[in-house]
Amino acid sequence: MKIFKDLTLKFEKPDWKENPEFGLIDTILETHPEIIKLVNNDLANLTKSTNYGRKDTPTVEQIVRAALYKEMKNLDYRELEYAQIDSRICATFIKLDLRTPFSFQLWQKYISQIKDATLKQILYTVNKIAIEEGFEDVKQIRQDTTAIESNIQHPTNNFLIWSCIHESHRLLEHLKEEASTLSYIDYQTGAKKTYFKINVTKQADKKGVLFYKQLITFTKCINQVSNIIKKNFKRTEAEIWKMELKKLLPLMHQVYDISYRREILGDSVPNDEKIFSIYELHTNIIVKGQRDVLFGHKINIGGGRSNLILDCEILKGNPNDSTLYQPMMDNIIKIYEVIPRDSVTDGGFASKDNIAYSVNTGIVNTVFNKIKGSMQNAVNSTNMETRLKKWRSGIEAVISNLKRGFDLRVCNWKGWEHFKRKVLWSILAYNFRVLTQLVLQGIQASKV
Repeated sequence: MKIFKDLTLKFEKPDWKENPEFGLIDTILETHPEIIKLVNNDLANLTKSTNYGRKDTPTVEQIVRAALYKEMKNLDYRELEYAQIDSRICATFIKLDLRTPFSFQLWQKYISQIKDATLKQILYTVNKIAIEEGFEDVKQIRQDTTAIESNIQHPTNNFLIWSCIHESHRLLEHLKEEASTLSYIDYQTGAKKTYFKINVTKQADKKGVLFYKQLITFTKCINQVSNIIKKNFKRTEAEIWKMELKKLLPLMHQVYDISYRREILGDSVPNDEKIFSIYELHTNIIVKGQRDVLFGHKINIGGGRSNLILDCEILKGNPNDSTLYQPMMDNIIKIYEVIPRDSVTDGGFASKDNIAYSVNTGIVNTVFNKIKGSMQNAVNSTNMETRLKKWRSGIEAVISNLKRGFDLRVCNWKGWEHFKRKVLWSILAYNFRVLTQLVLQGIQASKV
């Protein structure tokens, strides 16, 4: 209970008494330097450790602290830069030591480099600390999935065509700035008018005519880009913009193919052949039951009795929940070296294979909220089954708290790798918040 004792003393200081979450994180980072060491490899090429010269780059510890402060306060990078000046607790927590605050560009450069695998190791380390302190025992596990959306506009064929046309002209404009001799035709005005007409047209036959017109314009745009990327430019900057156009061209062809098949031929296009954004290509379509269709990624969360999130898997595609049960349990058992006594999930995870797996693994009580056909939950009593079903519903509150408390309904970080990192940073911040409440309850109980 070393952390418990250290934190009790630290809360006597005004800075930490009013900010117990940062007091807890500060204590954990000071007593467990191995957490900082986990990040060293990711930042090895960006940070330098020296006793000479101006200290114009943050240390690895400062980067980790700044990232956690940003996430706990739900700030963007510009707000983080301002908080270093405006907030005494921020400057103290990040350990600025009266130095000039670092810029938001610098924070973004370093924080974005910390990999998702490293963040998972930090998550597991923090959870093991909670286990050592007696706040979690990994005896009861509840799982559930949820969807986190990508930061994209609702994808339609009409919008994707317009996005391709607009993006190609944006790149052509930059290319012309570097190669003044370049000339091209601007198709945006007519394409934009047709885009809005398609949006407000209800009759299928009229909409088909408008789509046909838009696809003709789109073809001209594709041909123009195809011809321009064949040219050679003297300036390096011009070649860079040409490469961006070259990357865009296959997407333009794909969007054209999808739109023509669906809107002109009336064919159904399989989801695995679609793209939902030309900017966030990693985006998947997520359908859960009869609820609204979402565009982002499914995440599988495993939580314990303490409400801490013990493990999280960020998934590609839209796999069936029943296929996610065993990998999550295997990972929890491997990481924490404990076989849970109880496991409970909703009906989507239910299958005979999963029940058999639980029995063979040594899990005493395995409960699915809804079961189908001849399946039976593996429990030692009806009372235990009822209690676990009631406890399972608490995972919904955990997910709601995670999304609302850390603005995680939509992920604003760009790209697949950064999507995973943002989710894991938020889960880390959520766990620190839960752990703080557990410690405070312990401190209050000790005073009674």
